[in-house]
Amino acid sequence: MTEKVAIRQLPTGVPGLDKILGGGVPEFSFNLIVGAPGSGKTTLAQQIMFGLCGPDRHAIYFTVVGEPPLKMLRYQQQFTFFDFERVDKSIRYVNLSPDLVEGTLDKLMARIVQEVEATSPAVVVVDSFRTVARVSGRAGDGDLELQHFVHQLAIRLTAWQATTFLVGEYQPSEVERDPVFTVADGLLWLYQSIDRNSMVRKIQVMKMRGQAPIPGLHTFRITERGIDVFPRVIVDPEKKKGASGKKGATRERLSTGIKGLDEMLGGGIPTGYSVLVAGPSGSGKSVVATQFIMAGVRNDEPGVIAVFEKRPSKYSETPPGGPAFEKMIRLGQVGVIHTRPLDLSIDEMLYEMIEEIERYKARRLVIDSLSGFELALAPTFREDFRESLYRMVSVLTGIGITMVMTAELEDTYTDLRFSPHGTAFLTDAIIMQRYIELKGQLRRVMAVIKVRGSAHSKDLRSFEITEDGMVVGEAMGHYEGLLTGRPYLIAGSETAKKASRKKR
Repeated sequence: MTEKVAIRQLPTGVPGLDKILGGGVPEFSFNLIVGAPGSGKTTLAQQIMFGLCGPDRHAIYFTVVGEPPLKMLRYQQQFTFFDFERVDKSIRYVNLSPDLVEGTLDKLMARIVQEVEATSPAVVVVDSFRTVARVSGRAGDGDLELQHFVHQLAIRLTAWQATTFLVGEYQPSEVERDPVFTVADGLLWLYQSIDRNSMVRKIQVMKMRGQAPIPGLHTFRITERGIDVFPRVIVDPEKKKGASGKKGATRERLSTGIKGLDEMLGGGIPTGYSVLVAGPSGSGKSVVATQFIMAGVRNDEPGVIAVFEKRPSKYSETPPGGPAFEKMIRLGQVGVIHTRPLDLSIDEMLYEMIEEIERYKARRLVIDSLSGFELALAPTFREDFRESLYRMVSVLTGIGITMVMTAELEDTYTDLRFSPHGTAFLTDAIIMQRYIELKGQLRRVMAVIKVRGSAHSKDLRSFEITEDGMVVGEAMGHYEGLLTGRPYLIAGSETAKKASRKKR
């Protein structure tokens, strides 16, 4: 009986790529990296090669007609993963253009064999393999010749115990008819598209033999570090870390840092809940968010705040932040994510949030605000913002995070809305803030609209923002018409009687 052979997975060195591959690239595998021109194929191949090779693991990078090696090196050395000291030591670049232009596929194979046998590399890259396919078309039975060449190349390189990557420009329609896709063990497809002024890049693992890659399209970004992949995060319902443990058990409550608001919520926010704080500009949404994070630090519960509107410095300039909040950041008790590009993806932000949560061992998260978050996304991701937000909230609460999100609403006083884009159903609790006109002044009021599975106050209560933070006042039960913006005293109430006596 044949024994089971364990397949070793090699870390690629590309952030996020190993996760979507199912653990890494299989050793001795024969892989394709394909996509349209400019999609990042060469950069990805170079980054993987530098990640896989080392003093005891050499690599050969074959260039075929496409870019001359010197030109390619000039651009690739701009990335931080590129180590010039390793060129011609553990990494060799070989130009196959003369062999391909002047010869046949047999001569090309002989040259590759010669170079590989002389070096015994652990990693082999052929870029661009599509040129080889074009050369095979010179023969009368080009497809058959190419299929034989690819088959022999795969057998030889695998026998030499090399992990191989062929790089080429292909269209999705060619998958079924091109023989190279049949022979390959792994297939990475890179896509890019321009939506208005935003560049969106995605990668898909179309196959990886012997492994279970994460399905679907994953966004990636090309930066000075090279390629960063942002895997689609999927939560296993069986592994959710409900803070209360058993189903039906009473959840622990987290203080918002605002005494009156905790009372209105029925004792604080249940752990693992998502909370939406909605209201017009200047109503105090960020104050609630800041006090929530600061209360966590005081209870040894580090937090992370993702800022899309204010700059982080603004939180230390306005109450209730100030020097105390700035000190929490400086001491590493609060993590701050501040990014304002216009081409983000939900997966990119979710990936960064989870990294910061793990780094700080955070239990609390603030997103301030959803309106700014949406504007920071590439237009293509704004179209399905509600669906993506639902997945993001599920992932974060699924790992036990208690999160507060702010959303700006206009005070129209004609319709009662609790969130933009109909996202209220995504959250477990909603805190509404409004302005009202009272005695010739604008006053702030708040109410708890819902706390899923829990009793809560139904009062509309006034509140003030002071140097010490938010102070929640009494219930305004002696007024009616509060949500119209122009309340009036209820006849017969104690407040109305006092007002009447004063007039006399």
